[in-house]
Amino acid sequence: MPHPVTVVLPCLDEAEALPAVLAAIAAQPGLRPLVVDNGSTDGTPEVAEQAGATVVREPRPGYGAAVHTGLEQADGDIVCVVDADGSIAAADLPALVEPVRDGRAELAVGRRVPTDRTAFPWHARAGNVVLAWRLRRLGVPVHDLGPVRVARRADLLALGITDRAFGYPLELLLRAGRAGWRIEEIPMDYRPRTAGRSKVTGSVRGTMRAVRDMWGVLR
Repeated sequence: MPHPVTVVLPCLDEAEALPAVLAAIAAQPGLRPLVVDNGSTDGTPEVAEQAGATVVREPRPGYGAAVHTGLEQADGDIVCVVDADGSIAAADLPALVEPVRDGRAELAVGRRVPTDRTAFPWHARAGNVVLAWRLRRLGVPVHDLGPVRVARRADLLALGITDRAFGYPLELLLRAGRAGWRIEEIPMDYRPRTAGRSKVTGSVRGTMRAVRDMWGVLR
């Protein structure tokens, strides 16, 4: 039987969304959640522990810092990184795991298909389109810098990604492309987050900060 896939959930104040997200992951055979708390003040780690999830803490601020700590602490051969806000259905994750587990791809990424206009605001879509276009010009065949990525843990760590902020996903794709990885992009429903506001897509300021970090990686 295949080893469970570690689902790394980088979290910053996701206490309201987490119970439903963790219950949905638990309903999928072969998926094991790992919550990485990145300095929450709303009781996120306690909520995750009460739901039975493994929790680790990363005090250094930054999305990339949380993801990297999750990779280091994961015990699965395959790792899936996904946002903890309920915007992605856990039932869709096995479709990304399959090409990696079967050896058809080194990296599977989700391409967001919004189910609602509010799920993917105009400012976030605009920044995403420009960055994805730039990646394709560099030979990386993606149309979205989405929040879901699946690969083998050892391979991800071997890429040597150094960004610890919002530039992490873009650096991962750049390094994967340069390493000759086969990348499979799979459409996924993208829903409005369960609660609260996204740190990136939820405001123009958040989007601009993420785009700034990513352009820094491109430079």
